[in-house]
Amino acid sequence: MAKAHKMGTQEAFLQRRILPIRGLAESQWDDLLEDLNHHPCVDLAQRKPTNVLRIAYDASHWSVDDLLEMVTARGGQLKGGWWAQRKLAWYRFTDDNVRANAQHQPHCCSKMPPIKRK
Repeated sequence: MAKAHKMGTQEAFLQRRILPIRGLAESQWDDLLEDLNHHPCVDLAQRKPTNVLRIAYDASHWSVDDLLEMVTARGGQLKGGWWAQRKLAWYRFTDDNVRANAQHQPHCCSKMPPIKRK
């Protein structure tokens, strides 16, 4: 049986991210996870034992940059390093792509193009 998603999140635009976070105390982690799980665009947010945030969100309305703003507002930050920066760049690219696809107006190929009248 498939997992039911939160009301308001569109499964087609759901993105899953894994982000190593540092600089948060236990109470800050609890507050962050509570805020994320109550956010309308976030489907699920979890903390793994190695201070890794696993999150699934609707990328047509939210992005990884919005997530990082919430983390930095609580005093945390993304772990540094080449690989983390590479993943972050890929996450930003796919978020932008999902948002563009969500706003795209489809058209039919067999439909006659509109005629411009002068």
